[in-house]
Amino acid sequence: MEDTSTQSEPDGPDGEAVEGGPDREDGGEGVDDPAVDGPAHRADDGSDPDGESDPDDDLAELRKRVETEYDFDDFGPADMARMSAEEWDAAFDPETWITGPRLLDRVEDELKSRIARREVFGLLERVREDGEERVLVYSDEGYAIVRPSGEVSGRGTVLRDVEPLVALAAMEEYDVADPPEDWSLPHPDTVPEGSGEFGNLIIQVVAAVQVIAGVALLAASFLMDLGSIVGPAMGLVFLLVGLFLFAMVANARLSDRFRSEEYRERLRALRQAEERPEFVPVDGEALSEESDDR
Repeated sequence: MEDTSTQSEPDGPDGEAVEGGPDREDGGEGVDDPAVDGPAHRADDGSDPDGESDPDDDLAELRKRVETEYDFDDFGPADMARMSAEEWDAAFDPETWITGPRLLDRVEDELKSRIARREVFGLLERVREDGEERVLVYSDEGYAIVRPSGEVSGRGTVLRDVEPLVALAAMEEYDVADPPEDWSLPHPDTVPEGSGEFGNLIIQVVAAVQVIAGVALLAASFLMDLGSIVGPAMGLVFLLVGLFLFAMVANARLSDRFRSEEYRERLRALRQAEERPEFVPVDGEALSEESDDR
């Protein structure tokens, strides 16, 4: 009988002996069996074996950080410019945004309140163009158009002021305040010359006291011949501080007067304009105007 115990392994496709058959000395160790090794690769805590975190947890953490970092009750253009795209998506869920005529109503009320508080400078109109209602705000320097979808277009400071207001009005959680009855821009003749007169008066009183104290110290030093330089030095310091405070009050009053006059001129330009500025790309009819005597 032929002894087959010393026969070599069958040749492979390339004519070489195939190693690692059923009688391998390692007993099959090192062979990757997903059915056997799969559970061993999973962490005991149930986390992803690749080290990737849950997207829902990341979104919740980002949303919590955004709510802590930003004050949405006082959300302004600076906050909007500082917010990244990821933070914006986390803070404002598109599926819960308010759109359509209700959004335009909320934007209109919010703008009326901001105009009444002098936070937005512009004329407000509800217009209809191409069969669609829109909210239009414009001034002598820019404009903003709000569509029912929430899209905002425009230019200038008006656009910068309106964009964050539309985002807030689109949020169900944001309460839009009822605007006052007299919300429109003031008449140019009713704008005061300046503000903060009480503060200016207090500074003038302090300045007067400083000047009097300085003059008294200088006079006492020369008349009584105290023989010390402390008295004249302190008197000179008091005198200079008083004069500086007087100059500061004068500069503040001039600045307030200049700003008030500039504000009145812009109001006059808006009221005297018989039609919208040429740079406003809206030709639709106005459904409501800011005032009857524009």
